[in-house]
Amino acid sequence: MTIGPSRRQILQLSAMLMAGMGASASRAAGDRKVMARVIIDNDFAGDPDGLFQLAHHLLSRSVDIPLIIASHLPVKFGGPASATGGAGQVRDLLKVMGLDGQYGVLAGAERSLASRTNPAPTLATAAIIKEAMREGASAPLFYAAGASLTELAMAWVAEPRIGRRLKLVWIGGSEHDGLAYPPPGKDEAEFNFEIDPLAAQIIFNESDIEIWQVPRDAYRQMLFSHAEMADLAASSKVARYLQQKMDGMAEAIAKIPGLSAMGAAETYVLGDSPLVTLTALMSPIQPDPSSSRYVHMPTPRIDANGRYQTMTSGRPMRVYTAIDSGLTIRDMVAKFKAAGA
Repeated sequence: MTIGPSRRQILQLSAMLMAGMGASASRAAGDRKVMARVIIDNDFAGDPDGLFQLAHHLLSRSVDIPLIIASHLPVKFGGPASATGGAGQVRDLLKVMGLDGQYGVLAGAERSLASRTNPAPTLATAAIIKEAMREGASAPLFYAAGASLTELAMAWVAEPRIGRRLKLVWIGGSEHDGLAYPPPGKDEAEFNFEIDPLAAQIIFNESDIEIWQVPRDAYRQMLFSHAEMADLAASSKVARYLQQKMDGMAEAIAKIPGLSAMGAAETYVLGDSPLVTLTALMSPIQPDPSSSRYVHMPTPRIDANGRYQTMTSGRPMRVYTAIDSGLTIRDMVAKFKAAGA
């Protein structure tokens, strides 16, 4: 028998959450008609592509964002408190955008799951469950994850009923055989999967959550040139702030033991931006991210190394093979410029 956090623990965490968020509570979805509610979960202390995605989401009026979760990085990349640091990065961005105090921001766990039977629930765990179980919301709920699946896995273990009340859009996982080839170089597990393999196994292998996956081959399509970035930064305060974050990546990576320095390149991968494409940039009639391409397949099992095992009886999932990068980047540029004006 699996052991999860008790109902009493979750209720206590929920009470703490309500007491602690105060003025940071998000705008309620009922305040305006939206196409989707989106819980955003990303490693905001790491690659700034997550901050690009967050800023773009915040400027998209088609969605309501009830919760922003800063998740952890591996210690060697982000130190011992990367989730807390990521929450600070989110609050800094909100200040730059003039949105300070308008959204609920929480740090998730600082480590990956150590055990399937003994997860350690956080305030973010309780907040996910609270939003998923909220009655009366007409817009569908998406969980937009740009890093590990630690927080969602803990929430599902604590309250499995959330599984049928949300869809997961995940930037993560390696290429599927027959759909794409891995990138050149040595065979490595995909980064977001590798942050917390056990959490990904819980979501893929055990849960009933519907998954829209953007694997590595698809998110690597989201190239934005440095020339375009410089042009955008000239007319947008938000873009100038994000450009500084982007420019600091090469120096940050050079300081991490075992990693090669970034070479000179004309482009940057905005790998988390498909979270915006698939939740905010939908067709107005029969809402769906209709300009991107996916295949339907039974959800495979995923092993501890990130390899897929075909399961013909698995629940249906979407695996995105092509993201409409043109639409995504044009929309981002236009919104950043408008916000800058």
